[in-house]
Amino acid sequence: LEEMAEEELEEEEERRRRRGMFGLGLDGGDIEREDDDEFGMDGIDTGMDDDNFEAEEGVNLEAFDVPLREWIAQDRTRREIQRKFRVFVSTFREGEFDMDEDLHDDMHEAEVKRRKRIWAAKSPTYEDKIRIMCAANKSALEVNYVHLSAKEPILALWINEAPKDMFDVLNEAATRHTLRLFPSYHTIRDEIHVRISDVPLADSLRDMRHTHLDNLVKVSGVITRRSGVFPQLKLAYYDCVKCKFTTGPFRIEDSTSHSSGLDGANRDVSDVHAPASCPECQSEGPFRINSTRSRYRNYQRINLQERPGSIPPGRVPRTKEVVFLDDLVDCARPGEEVEITGVFCHSYDSLLTQRSGFPVFQTYISANHVRKKEDASSAANLSESDRKEILELARDTNIGKRIVQSIAPSIYGHDHVKMALAMALFGAVPKNVDDKHRIRGDVNVLILGDPGTAKSQMLKYAEATAPRAVYSTGKGASAVGLTANVHKDPLTREWTLEGGALVLADRGVCLIDEFDKMNEQDRTSIHEAMEQQTISVSKAGIVTSLQARCSVIAAANPIGGRYDSSCTLAENVELTDPILQRFDCLCVLQDLVDPVADERLSSFVTKTHATSIPTSEVARGVELAPERSSLELGDGVGSVDLIPQSLLRKYIQYARANCRPALRGGTFDQEKIASLYVQLRKESTNSGGVPIAVRHIESIMRMAEAHAKMHLRDYVRDDDMDASIRIMLESFISAQKFSVRRTLRRSFGKFLSSGEDRVHLLLHILQDMMRNEAMYQTIRQRQRGETGEIENLEVQLDEFEGKARERRIYDVAEFCKSDAFNEAGYTLDFSKRVISRKF
Repeated sequence: LEEMAEEELEEEEERRRRRGMFGLGLDGGDIEREDDDEFGMDGIDTGMDDDNFEAEEGVNLEAFDVPLREWIAQDRTRREIQRKFRVFVSTFREGEFDMDEDLHDDMHEAEVKRRKRIWAAKSPTYEDKIRIMCAANKSALEVNYVHLSAKEPILALWINEAPKDMFDVLNEAATRHTLRLFPSYHTIRDEIHVRISDVPLADSLRDMRHTHLDNLVKVSGVITRRSGVFPQLKLAYYDCVKCKFTTGPFRIEDSTSHSSGLDGANRDVSDVHAPASCPECQSEGPFRINSTRSRYRNYQRINLQERPGSIPPGRVPRTKEVVFLDDLVDCARPGEEVEITGVFCHSYDSLLTQRSGFPVFQTYISANHVRKKEDASSAANLSESDRKEILELARDTNIGKRIVQSIAPSIYGHDHVKMALAMALFGAVPKNVDDKHRIRGDVNVLILGDPGTAKSQMLKYAEATAPRAVYSTGKGASAVGLTANVHKDPLTREWTLEGGALVLADRGVCLIDEFDKMNEQDRTSIHEAMEQQTISVSKAGIVTSLQARCSVIAAANPIGGRYDSSCTLAENVELTDPILQRFDCLCVLQDLVDPVADERLSSFVTKTHATSIPTSEVARGVELAPERSSLELGDGVGSVDLIPQSLLRKYIQYARANCRPALRGGTFDQEKIASLYVQLRKESTNSGGVPIAVRHIESIMRMAEAHAKMHLRDYVRDDDMDASIRIMLESFISAQKFSVRRTLRRSFGKFLSSGEDRVHLLLHILQDMMRNEAMYQTIRQRQRGETGEIENLEVQLDEFEGKARERRIYDVAEFCKSDAFNEAGYTLDFSKRVISRKF
């Protein structure tokens, strides 16, 4: 009999686990059935079979005459909500409603049945998500609000109006459904959390009012501070001091870490939920919390601040506290722009009450779902159509020029600056030498120029295009603001470390405007960050090293406001040699008087203003902001199709995540780089300017890798190295005095492969191929016994491209469109991919 009783107890325990009770019955099974009401788990003990939940008789959820929260708390309502949600999880297939729209009345019946059969063969969307979640040992099931509102609109409506109560019910339903698919998953996670994503309506932190209390809200902003992770009491057990009897568990409501009475006296949260009397000895205490059997969860607080671009003019950015629980802790870090969906809650604040003299409540957001801004364009979240579009772009032989012209298209000219910005945005490949020495892969750029040459506008465009960017100005930034500072945490009153702009821009771009206005001590503090890409801190007993793996793009003005061409760059700007050497590329912008260029510039600006839409109309939603589709290059070159900024951002993110160009020995000329470095060192000693060091060889390699990334190539070619050398020489020569620039251009001309040299070489290759083809045709005619002259010769384009690649010329498209190609009598039939010449 005892063995049979033990077997029955084991079977009952297994059934309770399958029904979602595993989170409560792991302590030995001594929890009484009446205690289940404390957790809101009362809907589980009804004997409902998990395998037959779809066949249960439904309840009309809309027929209620009590407040909504009271209605949801009833047993039959909770059971019906769980049943509907589980049916939704087990039957919903993405694209179901799109398919209904595609089925027209005039469609053949067999076609309709075929499409429905194909749709029914698809596995349910959210059961697939549960399998993926369990394979990764996670505890969060992300449910799309639009999907839920289309299938079960009443549940979606109630989630918005009573989110706390609904999340408890939905978490229980998701837990039970997961256990139905994976009965042993309770040994890994004790609860499954439903995360609601893609809520259509978004609120502003500035507009949060009392009407939003206890409702579901979606806000966005930048995380400015993040606390540590603490254990928060979830289920409390209490020991009676007199008889040692353990009572509980008692569920602790989601609230702040302390509670207060209306008299303003702080009380510990464990005392607030203590039982009134002991059920064993009937005494009124005292009770001591049993810390061993009590259950905890992860708890973290962050500060969410409004985005800089969304703040009204003349206003201070608002900040709201957000609470992360369970699996959401550490899902975002300071500096990241996030979109948070959660419950707008309030708690009594005794300190504010004492100061003001009347009850005051503190508000915060209990987060349910967090999405980072960069996740929208991250390589992991790109859709299949995005990947196809990106790879299609990479096949374009003109993609490098298109990317350069798509960066700040509203700014005329400055192609070498745009190329440098593109290289900084794409970045190179960092290298670890035997895990002892790290070589950075980020490209640093300094833009020095006269006022009115659009330096700040280029920085602003780079900020909007880069997947992760932090913008600051020289006067508004200090050493601790750029690197790291130490302050006391308001929660624990301990010294904590807070990262500055360079730390927040880790794996991104840090943009510093008015770089010359910074104090010399502040500039010195970023030496380590720009080369070693770490920030070492030794303050207030904290000795550590922070990562600052970011590109630095800085803009500065010359001494006196205007650039003096009779002086070198070092004499024109108040920057020391150590800081100048850490920039891979120096771009000098001069506002020179040129009647032809000025006329083109004025017509370009006039056209830009004429085709623009006022910002007020875009803000009101009257019209959408237009994007330029093409750009006239002038000089009879034609126009280039521009890449939309959203697609360019995805392209950059994809290239940074998936492209690792390798430096192979046979794909570029190593002797050319060695002789270039020798001559650069020699000329820098003779002419002054920026001193050339070993760093500049690494800069050439980095910029060549970045140029290869722009084309999504796996290795660095000669044309990548030529583009890098061209940028390096432009940077070096523009930093010299005007009197020696022409001489330097002439002496370094042998390192620059001009388009004219390529045209002559390609013409020679093509003529040689035509000569061989003519000899072959002559021999064939003799074999056939035919006479007469050859009228037409044809050469395959693929064969011509192969011959050009042997000479390290990878793009023949421009040559085939050139005047020299046509004047030589050649024609290209691109459909047949044949080059022909008639005689």
